[in-house]
Amino acid sequence: MNFDQAFDLLIGHEGGYANDPRDPGGETMWGVTATVARANGYAGAMKDFPRDAAKAIYRAKYWNAVRADELPDFIRFDVFDAAVNSGVNQSIKWLQRAVDAKDDGLIGPATLAAAASAGPMLAARFNGQRLQFMTDLAGWSAFGKGWARRVAANLIRLEA
Repeated sequence: MNFDQAFDLLIGHEGGYANDPRDPGGETMWGVTATVARANGYAGAMKDFPRDAAKAIYRAKYWNAVRADELPDFIRFDVFDAAVNSGVNQSIKWLQRAVDAKDDGLIGPATLAAAASAGPMLAARFNGQRLQFMTDLAGWSAFGKGWARRVAANLIRLEA
């Protein structure tokens, strides 16, 4: 899966405009918070935030940050999606735990090599780490069903 394919799949999770008062991220469009949009030079209304601007942010801040192009195809999207949903550092730690590597949140040659040799079951172990972490979050009661569905959709996609 390349970045363009991953972005299109990600937008299926992230959707369009949202402004849920229970969400600490606040107002979002395409899953990009107003804070991140402003930090990247966008000054307009979030409802009008361009999809292409979101795509550029996702490539720079998440895809490239987790070195997705260097990950095996069977785990690439999962790590990218988790980075968007829970942060780059946390996503890398889940990957490292899933391959029994030191979970320092820094993706380097050892993590990449362990992921490459792990095989397709890595995606199940990774998503298990992710889901277990999410169940302990304070927002689980409000957002847990959606988070679980997101992880489930990723696992179902593995069959395709």
